[in-house]
Formats: sequence, structure tokens, C-alpha cells
Amino acid sequence: MTESSWVTRFAPSPTGLLHLGHVASALAGWTQKGPHGLWLVRMEDIDPQRCRDDYATALLEDLDWLGLRSARPVLRQSANMPAYRATLDRLEQMGVLYPCFCTRSDIARESAGMMSAPHAAPDGSLLYPGTCRSLSAPARAAALAAGKPHVLRLNMAKALNYLRTEVPAVWPLTYQDLARGTVRCRPELFGDVVLARRDVPASYHLCVTHDDAAQGVTLVTRGDDLRPATDLHRLIQALMGWPAPAYLFHPLLCDAQGRRLSKRDGAKAVRAMREAGMTPEDVRAAAGYPDALK
Repeated sequence: MTESSWVTRFAPSPTGLLHLGHVASALAGWTQKGPHGLWLVRMEDIDPQRCRDDYATALLEDLDWLGLRSARPVLRQSANMPAYRATLDRLEQMGVLYPCFCTRSDIARESAGMMSAPHAAPDGSLLYPGTCRSLSAPARAAALAAGKPHVLRLNMAKALNYLRTEVPAVWPLTYQDLARGTVRCRPELFGDVVLARRDVPASYHLCVTHDDAAQGVTLVTRGDDLRPATDLHRLIQALMGWPAPAYLFHPLLCDAQGRRLSKRDGAKAVRAMREAGMTPEDVRAAAGYPDALK
């Protein structure tokens, strides 16, 4: 399956400087867009505690130095909160969201007491046991009226039932992987995921799915570590009636110990490579894409 006009995107979080793993991810999309396609940059900066404007500026400067320039103005998720709220409102109208007042310690404690069911979602996160899903309407209203902190969770069972009964044309839920063909989705393995957090009125899963649709992305290139989350994103796309992009997953760059390159583990920044005298061609080659801009 080939295409000469994909719309692809690179969507880093500005929580540190651009490193080689970022470069590989950016080039994976760049090389797939084709001669008539578009490559977009999006800043996933919804976390006010970790994201910084100076990192966003540095990321764009380093991308520019590498010869990678967004085909359209860079979208910043922090400026897009009203659109995410509108999406949550639509999901609430469908009856597939509910407020959850549990703390992380509450969830860990209750999950530890469950001896049978699996406790982890496919992405490794703790599977929510559903405590607040069965709250009575008066109890839920009282907690909200009292201003008790809460998140908004997707009622997975209701969401799947909505698709089966209201949008049967999308069932069974699948996506197109350029390397593997049609892939069957199993979003139920994630349980009742969070779509709006306490500290941020949206979540990664909601924002990335909304923005791919809003920006007209037709091919999502992402690392193998995000393959499981694609099932959940297809569910949100189907609920909202958004187009389904194709997907292509790339291997992750790892260090000598086999660990994924990450800011958290001190991956060498592109800025340091520049200061050491490496050229853009050198860095692109080190990321595994020596001919990306030829």
C-alpha cells in the first residue's frame, strides 16, 4: 500500500530538548508523506507542570536546523482546550462519560484486593476497577456539588454498546496498518480510561485523537510502544464520527543497554550534537534516516 500525498505529523511534548529518538520519530513521518504530502508539527503541551515555552522554542529551532519545517503553523494543544471541552460535552451527551472521585491510592488499594481479574491495561497502566461507575445519581450529584476533585472516565461498556447499536457500520472496530493490513481493535482491555484529568481538563488520548482529525492527518506514524493505544484512539474516532487515518509503527531507538532513548534517561540532545560539530546530515544518519531529505 503506497500513497504520494499522506498528511503526517510529529507531536512532541516540550518537556526537554530534542534528542535522537525524537529525530527518528520525526523522520519516520517525514519520509512517509510522499512528494505531494504534508508534514505537520504539533506541540502536545497540555501538562502545565512539565511543559515549558523555552523547550518548545528549542524544539522548533532544532527541527529547523535539521531541515524539518512544518507545512502549516504549529498547533499548540494548550491553546485548544475549548475544542477538547466540546468533545467531552458530546461524549457526555451520549452517556458514555462519568465522574470518578477515586485517588490513585484508592485505585491501587482496591485493585490489590481483586484476586482474579488482570490489573494492567495493554499500555501497562493500572486497570481501573470501576468503583465510581456504579455510584447512585444522588451520591454523584452530592460529590460534584461539594466540589470534590474528580476525573472524567469513559464508560467502556456503554461506549462499545453505543457503537454496536448506533453506528453498526464501524463494527467490528479495526484500523489499517500499512505493514500488517487490517488490525482488529480490543479497546475493552483498557477499561474505563481517563479522558479528562484533575489538573488538566483533557487527556492525551482525547487530545491526540481530536487533533489528528482536526488537522486532517491521514497517516499516523508512531513508535511501537504506542501500538496498543491505537485501539483506544480508534474507539474515540468512531464515537465522534471522525475519519480513521492509516497507521505505521516504527521501531524505537535504544541505547547500548537496550533501553528506549528518552529524556528521562538522559538521551543526548540534538543541541549537544550540534555543539560537538555534527552536521544535520550526521544527525539524520545517526537517527537511521541518512537519505530522508534527498
